[in-house]
Amino acid sequence: MRTKIAPSRTRIEKQMTTSRVEPGFYSISELQNAYRTGEYTPSEVIDDILRRASTFESLNIFITLDEDGCRAQAEVATRALERHGPTPEMPLLGIPVTVKDLIRTRGLRTTRGSLVTKDFVPYEDSPSVARLREAGAVIVGKTNTSEGGWKGDAANQLVGPSLNPWAYERSAGGSSGGAGVAAAMGFGPVAVGTDGAGSVRIPAAFCGVVGFKPTLGRIPYWPHSSDGLSHIGVLTRSVEDAARSVAVMSGPDFRDRSSNIGDQTGTPIQTGTGARALRVGFTSSLGGARPEASVEGALFDAVALLREIGYETVEIDIDLSDPYEILDTIWAGHEAASYWDNFDEIVHLLDPGYARLIQRGRDLGAGQLARAHDLRHDYTMALRAATREVDVLLTPTTPITAFPSDQGEAVVVDGKVSEGLSWTPYTYPFNLTGQPAISMPAALDPRGLPIGIQFVGRFGDDHRVLDIAADYEANRPWKPAYPELIKHSTY
Repeated sequence: MRTKIAPSRTRIEKQMTTSRVEPGFYSISELQNAYRTGEYTPSEVIDDILRRASTFESLNIFITLDEDGCRAQAEVATRALERHGPTPEMPLLGIPVTVKDLIRTRGLRTTRGSLVTKDFVPYEDSPSVARLREAGAVIVGKTNTSEGGWKGDAANQLVGPSLNPWAYERSAGGSSGGAGVAAAMGFGPVAVGTDGAGSVRIPAAFCGVVGFKPTLGRIPYWPHSSDGLSHIGVLTRSVEDAARSVAVMSGPDFRDRSSNIGDQTGTPIQTGTGARALRVGFTSSLGGARPEASVEGALFDAVALLREIGYETVEIDIDLSDPYEILDTIWAGHEAASYWDNFDEIVHLLDPGYARLIQRGRDLGAGQLARAHDLRHDYTMALRAATREVDVLLTPTTPITAFPSDQGEAVVVDGKVSEGLSWTPYTYPFNLTGQPAISMPAALDPRGLPIGIQFVGRFGDDHRVLDIAADYEANRPWKPAYPELIKHSTY
């Protein structure tokens, strides 16, 4: 294992005085143009990313950084571009991508953030990774996650927590926390994550990037998510990159029985009159949730902007009970199923909080779990009814900004320690319903931490969510440059 290296102050000062944008911060289209013009080759881009990965190793972005593998992939892409240039069959040729360490990668360690599986090397890619490889993407490495993705922070016993690039003493969120930092700090235009209760959108909000959770089943999930809550999603620095990467990974796969949704994300993103025909409902209260004042202010600013550029907006009251108990019962029950045969043998290796979650699931009766699934269906139908008069729902992403990185699972909201994931009431309802949702960076709180807002669409309406998000993005530019992030360094 390499010794962790603190960032060089000399190098930081040099970067802060130059306007040059490093290639890891380029979008997909900017990288493709750079490859066409000869400004960069994929190998040069990967060399830059690996150099900075060493510089910022102490942020715990990666569990496994595949230095030799990604260099070899980049060299293949460089030669292919020299021979025939980009092709429609390989729309991501030479594009650097990171993958959350819950997702299987052939021949590359997939630990799931756990001491139990710290040495596991899969023989086969998950469908999302296989499709990225087929499209020519370069897999840089496996990003940090909480063990099994069980909490809204990326800390685990292997490498510790991922630290927020805006303030290193703060959490990057989770469970796709490493992906959030990778996207924010320019380790390629796409960071692939998973989202079972907000795990893509929470780190997107905390790290000031885009976090897109497509409709359940849009991207196949294998090995299967038995709870039916987890989506494959992406963290990016633009809506366009989210749409393009999701389009590559989308489509049915026989190993995931829910992956029967036709791909609509390949439709070009609309802004202007096409998107503005949408009717937007907004609320800062969902299941009785109340956000911090700065978060609510950012939501209302977004509403005002949408209204100004031509959207019809209406405040709606969703008078539904908080479904957290439903989610927690399903989550615990199915996590217990994953360790049903060997829990007693490996419990000493598990994160204690994760072990308690599994034990709670083991103590459930079959009737309790079945009832939770029935209540999930009822909640889904009730939420559809409550939002039937609008095309898109707008909410905060999280009620708070990034909490201290040493807070662990004991997240404090409004002066109270929350139970489990109950602190993130704007994200998990849409895992129960399977709807598409995207977190967009909207503002900074008084401490200088990013605030996220969330657009939610009807089931299957991923293209509408992307359309309005792109329109919002175009009218509310958010482009924090790398040197701006470095200013927040505590080194």
